[in-house]
Amino acid sequence: MTETTTQTRYRVEGMDCASCARKIDTAVRRMPGVIEVSVSATAGTMVVHHDANSDLAAIEKQVTGLGYGVAPLARNTTASEKAACCGDDHNHNHDRVDAGHDHGALESRHNDDHSSSSVPWWRSKKGLLTIGCGGALVVAYCIGKFAPPVATGAFVAAMLVGLFPIAQRAFTAARAGTPFSIETLMTIAAVGAVFINAAEEAAAVVFLFLVGEMLEGVAAGRARASIRSLTKLVPKTALLEQDGRTREIPAESLVIGAIILVRPGDRIPADGVIVSGESAIDEAPVTGESISVRKGLDAKVFAGTINGGAALRVRVTASAADNTIARVVKLVEEAQESKAPTERFIDHFSRYYTPGVVAFAALVAIVPPLLFGGAWGAWVYKGLAILLIGCPCALVISTPAAIAASLSAGARRGLLLKGGAVLENLGKITAVAFDKTGTLTDGKPNVTDVIGFAFAEADVLKFAAALEVGSSHPLASAILAKAAAEAIVPPHAADAMAIGGKGVAATVNGKAMFLGSLHAAEERAPLSADRKARIVALHDAGKTVSLLIIDGALAGVIAMRDEPRSDALAGLTALTDAGVRILMLTGDNRRTASAIGQKLGIEVRAELLPVDKQNIIREMQGQGLKVAKVGDGINDAPALALADVGIAMGGGTDVALETAGAAALHGRVGDVAEMIDLSKRTMSNIRQNITIALGLKAVFLVTTVVGLTGLWPAILADTGATVLVTINALRLLSPPQQRVGIARARSFSYSVSRDGDRVTPKP
Repeated sequence: MTETTTQTRYRVEGMDCASCARKIDTAVRRMPGVIEVSVSATAGTMVVHHDANSDLAAIEKQVTGLGYGVAPLARNTTASEKAACCGDDHNHNHDRVDAGHDHGALESRHNDDHSSSSVPWWRSKKGLLTIGCGGALVVAYCIGKFAPPVATGAFVAAMLVGLFPIAQRAFTAARAGTPFSIETLMTIAAVGAVFINAAEEAAAVVFLFLVGEMLEGVAAGRARASIRSLTKLVPKTALLEQDGRTREIPAESLVIGAIILVRPGDRIPADGVIVSGESAIDEAPVTGESISVRKGLDAKVFAGTINGGAALRVRVTASAADNTIARVVKLVEEAQESKAPTERFIDHFSRYYTPGVVAFAALVAIVPPLLFGGAWGAWVYKGLAILLIGCPCALVISTPAAIAASLSAGARRGLLLKGGAVLENLGKITAVAFDKTGTLTDGKPNVTDVIGFAFAEADVLKFAAALEVGSSHPLASAILAKAAAEAIVPPHAADAMAIGGKGVAATVNGKAMFLGSLHAAEERAPLSADRKARIVALHDAGKTVSLLIIDGALAGVIAMRDEPRSDALAGLTALTDAGVRILMLTGDNRRTASAIGQKLGIEVRAELLPVDKQNIIREMQGQGLKVAKVGDGINDAPALALADVGIAMGGGTDVALETAGAAALHGRVGDVAEMIDLSKRTMSNIRQNITIALGLKAVFLVTTVVGLTGLWPAILADTGATVLVTINALRLLSPPQQRVGIARARSFSYSVSRDGDRVTPKP
């Protein structure tokens, strides 16, 4: 019988770098009953997989003993519960939080986030300790000025104010399996400085160390808040329609199928489908696009977007825990918990780096006095300084800080990247293979040509629309949409009759009319050679042609085609300009695919089965190309899985999010180029961070050995490098230059009331 495994998720406060995460991981992993631990410094979370008999209080005590605050985020989830509610086909996601089935989990998580992040730095635990240590240092300085004989004791006391909790954490970490922690190095250096009569420097070094830790916490909190701020886009309340009445209820209590009223200027409180009304929806808060989208009956709307000028009635299609924003936040937090190859390398390197620094510092302190007659005090001082220089914080945070910032920045623009490995691989992509329908094209036919022979073009469209009224066929929808766009009101059609596989016939204004295919139309009316040639030319251009026959004569034709997305050409051009090879892989017929490919300037492979697409991806990889596959995440699943990076396009469906390593949630072709650009900027940022971290240490290592710098500059080098690395990583949260104008324009377009739920357009 398989033992039931329980998963508990915690928010951990005060965990600001990868060294912190590793200490917690090592300590908790040694606890009885713990099976697996996943700790993310960037997300500030810890997920513990444990058996039913585990002592959770002991686990929490172990973490608090290391100096961190810890609180559970949601109810526990057992493996058996997951199987019951998710089905066996979801068992591969056993390591993920089952927030989708815990409707209170998301809100409790966000409430916790808010409570922890809303505390100003000077009221936080680290802030109070830093202020206390700084105050003690000032008092010691004053005592030293007015009572020099007791100055040393005063500085030792000031040092102990800050060092005692540091030493306590060092002792706990050593017992829990991390003997070479930053706290251990700090404690050895400070105590050693006292023994060589450098109490003033020891007190100052402890204070500067606490300042550095506090600054790390502030910077890390800002990085975490960037993604959590997405949740604030969703209003707290909703107007529920029930039994003919409208009442205000908490948005989190909305259930699937409920009908809600969204007033002009309101934020939409849930994902849903419009059941009545038509309005311009500002999706800028979610997509970053400043142009509103006109939406009407049956159109999908997303939580957090803004209703423009008319009231809408919306049927809820997702609970608060499962709406688009909630899923993006959840998936990004999970992605932050996975490590990129570079991050894993740095993490592995630091395990040997810190003991190596300790050994080198010991040699510097001992060898010159023993072998070369150096002064013990001077060389021990240098060894202590090297201990501080060697602190690995800046190095180990260099990669995860940049990756966390990039994942957050991408999510805010609808670019969902599922982990650091995906983010890193995107920058190496040299070829992108696109699906056609719904990826490069709109996924539905549009009227491209209206040609009148015996009637005017407007009349051809009017009569064709009359024949198609009431039909749900995609071609009929295209004709009706074109008529509506031209403000044409179709006349009444009598005796309408669909003729299977051929078309539709009816009587309009006393005339017998038929709308259908070329072969069906030829059975009802003769076609001249030149007219037939024009129709064949339309077919050759990849268009579907419907012929309108009135009283036995050809009146005109309407051509339709699934046209490229409005941004497709610009998106593909951005890729080719970046040196990326592009091609289209489609199961559609070669004629239609070639027409679209020629219009977009893309290489075409058509009439492909899913296995054919997979073979082409494999062939390209065999040529040494790094291939990204872009599709809808359903029929392209084999190719998406085989590609170096699979990218799902469009609406954020469950299948798309689960199949691919990345998702362009808002379906823009240009998002693929943005993902690649974000990856390249991130890797450049990581290289800069590593250079800063190791470069500063190398410089101060040399200057310390030759006697130019001591303890103060050493701790400033470590703290300064950590802060610089974090600030540099946070630059990735800013939008790239070309999107700054959009963001700025959006910021001046709306004023938000105090509750954040209602938005009023400015003139």
